[in-house]
Amino acid sequence: MTSPFVQGTPNSHDEIDFEFLGNVSGQPNIIHTNVFVLGNGSREQQFKPWFDPAADFHSYGIFWNPYVIVWSVDGTVIRVFRNWESKGLPFANKQPMRVLCSIWNGDYWATENGQVKINWANAPFTSHYINYRADVCVISKGGNDVERCTIPNRNNWFVEPAYGTLRADQIKDLMRVRRDYMVYDYCTDTKRFNGIMPPECSLPIY
Repeated sequence: MTSPFVQGTPNSHDEIDFEFLGNVSGQPNIIHTNVFVLGNGSREQQFKPWFDPAADFHSYGIFWNPYVIVWSVDGTVIRVFRNWESKGLPFANKQPMRVLCSIWNGDYWATENGQVKINWANAPFTSHYINYRADVCVISKGGNDVERCTIPNRNNWFVEPAYGTLRADQIKDLMRVRRDYMVYDYCTDTKRFNGIMPPECSLPIY
């Protein structure tokens, strides 16, 4: 599984995942997204890509600010996770995070629900990244200036309230991707949650 992701401190484990679940050769990969807040994940959404992610480089984006988390592929919005603290729900905005990229063995669950196992004869496995760019507010090593990064100003443009909403064309893209390419949404998995669905599932998706 290849995964660029954003992660906070291990103790509270905030994390934003953008992962590719592997498969046997010739079978499609799956784009896997998730959000951990205070150590709790279980917010997975998965998509079948409309392209071959191994054939060429693509642009994968995670936009994270105090209002919203947005995942995108080549500028197309594929998922939104909104801040619903006003409804009493937790959001990943209490700590700084760092970007990590890795490749790891998730064949106990990631590949066709664990049916396809890694063929270690094909090792070593590699992933390649180019043109990485981050527009971020950098905190000090001790992390004592976190609040500075929540104040809207020219350097922290991304925390302006205007960057908490999607444009009409982005909403159109999001709904198209959900309709045509989504293969799993935790908000529709009633069996998994015994019919008691996460509260955000009854709120607007964007």
